[in-house]
Amino acid sequence: MRLIAASSLILLLAIGCNKDKPQGGGTATGSAGSAGSAGSAATGSAGSAAAADPGGGALDIDSKDVLARTEVARESYVQHVLISWRDREAFYTASSGRIDPRAKERDQAAAAKLAQEVLAQLRAKPDSIGELIDKHSEDPLSRTGDPFRIEPGSGFPPGFVKLALRLKEGEAGIVTTDFGYHVTLRGPKPVPDPLASADILKREEETPPIYWQHIAIGWDQRPANTDPRAKARTKEAADTLAKELLAKARAKGADMAKLMKQYSEDPASKDNGRIEKTLDTSTDPAERLALRLKIDEVGMIRTALGWDIIKRVPPPPPPPPDKLESIAILKRKPETAMAKVKHILVGWADLNAGDDRAKTRTRAQLDKLVPEIIDRAKKGEPFESLMIAFSEDAPAAVRSGKAYDVTPDAPLAMPFVNLSLRLKVDEIGVVRTDFGLHIIKRVE
Repeated sequence: MRLIAASSLILLLAIGCNKDKPQGGGTATGSAGSAGSAGSAATGSAGSAAAADPGGGALDIDSKDVLARTEVARESYVQHVLISWRDREAFYTASSGRIDPRAKERDQAAAAKLAQEVLAQLRAKPDSIGELIDKHSEDPLSRTGDPFRIEPGSGFPPGFVKLALRLKEGEAGIVTTDFGYHVTLRGPKPVPDPLASADILKREEETPPIYWQHIAIGWDQRPANTDPRAKARTKEAADTLAKELLAKARAKGADMAKLMKQYSEDPASKDNGRIEKTLDTSTDPAERLALRLKIDEVGMIRTALGWDIIKRVPPPPPPPPDKLESIAILKRKPETAMAKVKHILVGWADLNAGDDRAKTRTRAQLDKLVPEIIDRAKKGEPFESLMIAFSEDAPAAVRSGKAYDVTPDAPLAMPFVNLSLRLKVDEIGVVRTDFGLHIIKRVE
């Protein structure tokens, strides 16, 4: 499920891309809701073992010689083996992610020992990276076989970016982030898949915002794609289906929403024909392609979900206000340029973020539920308790009762931003996004 700007799917990437922001943000990689999504605010960036091992020493195993280099590549293609340890679990939980069960069984010293062993094997035999990832890596999406494209400013932990851009091709090193140790190998620029729209990707970007729809088709080596159809499909079968769908999407009068409902394996958009919105330059493959399409043009690219057949569409008309939205508040001038808010996301069968409760809820039941939640909050019930009981946002974020910083340019759905900045402190309002209705309380 695509939550906010930038891509989205892996533990590693999420930390730099604000993936823990409330569901309702602009774009995504057909991803969220996937096993590798960790969410994040903040820093995610320790960049060196000092974050975990303040005293330095045996646990500080970063490749300092590489990190100290002044020669920086413009772009780098890397694969990595992520190895974590039990003390990192609190960070994963706060970031809406799940730590690998193997990491729960080891302390940092064991993680450091294993990371150094993997690095030694990788330096001795660089082409063993795939085997080492399959055996040891705790980032599910590292197992796709595709390298990560890194450039300055990429939405990855800064320490990871720093190492990736300083490694020489064929060289390996280690860096520590809040996720654990990253044993990282820089490889050559990959040869594009012949089915990808390489001609379109060579173009200059169009001016954002860009609106687009997509059909995700996966195969058995795409762990981010949990659709049973993808798990039972080979890459060759996915290629055949993707070519057929590309032709269907390009046909005159093609109904993209209908094709999405029938074929797409992105759980966030397949049933509602949702239109994604890209606000700025992005390193996410799907958004990179979308930014280069002309209106009504269709292209195809590989992403973490598999093949993404993407059609750029005209800007959609603004939807009519929902009867439960706080229209009077939305008509106000902004109260602030930065608000800290907490929210409860609730949906219904026709519009939801994938929560099972929402999938079986009627609109009539929602119309009754939202005022009940607001009434309980206004009567003094802790908002955090209501978040835990009712919110259908990312589970870990709900459990933490986390507040979100909202600014005019925050990578969130515009309705969410508009209401948040118009609320007074301790005031509660309701707004609708592509994920459902957000009951928002401004806390600062």
